[in-house]
Amino acid sequence: MASFDLLGLVISIIVNIIILAPVLWISGRMLVGKSKAKFTDALWIVALGTIVSVVISALLGGGLIASVILLVVILGLLKHFFNCGWIKALLISIVALIIFIIIAAILAVIGIGIIGLTLI
Repeated sequence: MASFDLLGLVISIIVNIIILAPVLWISGRMLVGKSKAKFTDALWIVALGTIVSVVISALLGGGLIASVILLVVILGLLKHFFNCGWIKALLISIVALIIFIIIAAILAVIGIGIIGLTLI
């Protein structure tokens, strides 16, 4: 049976909410409008997505199958909370990724790193 680190999960949820929720919210507002994309919805998507990610990783150990399952779950959360279709949910996630990369690159240029990746 897989074990869970509760403190690690809570810290992961908090960090993901701080970093990802605003980006997801901005992306959602751009594509579905401010009446459907509420900030609290973005908070729920990130929190539930983080919990599901930890559970799937613990049960399946990562890999391609876990990634596909997680992608479907995240798109389902976007579809449900932002009240849109599957294609729109995919577009929201792609735009959110682009916004995140741009913000991370700008922060890296000014000397503030938020991710442990080299953008070269």
